[in-house]
Amino acid sequence: MKAITVIGSGTMGNGIAHVFAQCGYSVSLVDVNETALQKAIATITKNLDRQLQKGSITEDVKNATLKNITTYTDLAKATGGADLVVEAASENIDIKLKIFKQLDELCPPHTILASNTSSISITQIAAVTKRADKVIGMHFMNPVPVMKLVEVIRGYSTSDEVCNLVMNTSKQLNKIPVEVNDFPGFVANKVLMPMINEAIITLYEGVAGVEEIDTVMKLGMAHPMGPLQLADFIGLDVCLNILRVLQDGFGNPKYAPCPLLVNMVTAGNLGVKSGKGFYDYTGGGKELVLAERFRKK
Repeated sequence: MKAITVIGSGTMGNGIAHVFAQCGYSVSLVDVNETALQKAIATITKNLDRQLQKGSITEDVKNATLKNITTYTDLAKATGGADLVVEAASENIDIKLKIFKQLDELCPPHTILASNTSSISITQIAAVTKRADKVIGMHFMNPVPVMKLVEVIRGYSTSDEVCNLVMNTSKQLNKIPVEVNDFPGFVANKVLMPMINEAIITLYEGVAGVEEIDTVMKLGMAHPMGPLQLADFIGLDVCLNILRVLQDGFGNPKYAPCPLLVNMVTAGNLGVKSGKGFYDYTGGGKELVLAERFRKK
């Protein structure tokens, strides 16, 4: 496996492209517009410079990594010779199904099609292709260049050969792959999202404020980041979408998103990416948003 195509140049996509390119793979990075691609290359360069300053890579490695990445706005040109495609588009089932239908038509028969989805069924995605045995999940963690875990999700029809190849490829990226089965949320988000939702409910019910909840979880449970700050970092819209996938997939009311989360997303307060969530990031740092605003009236 030598040629990798990454679809989507946002936070996850540029991180995935970065790690593949740094490990010597030829990477085609695809997005719908050139501006997004230029931003992605700037982000990858910045992250490589950070690695360089820390002494974890050399100038030669930085230059080789950037040389290994070619950007495209044309999906057909980017996928013609791909051995593996990793889709890192929005966490939206309709978008993903459309992309995988296109990929199945455009890619050579041997190409493995992977999704970086954090919750959507790999089996459902594979069903729109004629190569269900070659469809798999590769759920990288954010930030991709730093985090070691890759959840490798087997769909109902994913072959042993494809699963083993993706597990080995993940190891070649200096990651630690964990094989899981195809159920809503997989392992990471089936455990994480109810915890985040419960933290939001705790705030909503007025049990404690934002800072207090995060401090309890950091100091009491040794979490590196409190659940509300983590939700801001993930994106409150992403958290909401995953909770809805869990609720629909399991039919269990325990996954129902807190009304406060729904209201914040509706209002456009999505966390770090919008500048405000449970904390205010508009000044370039992390400032607490007044907890009283979020308490149940």
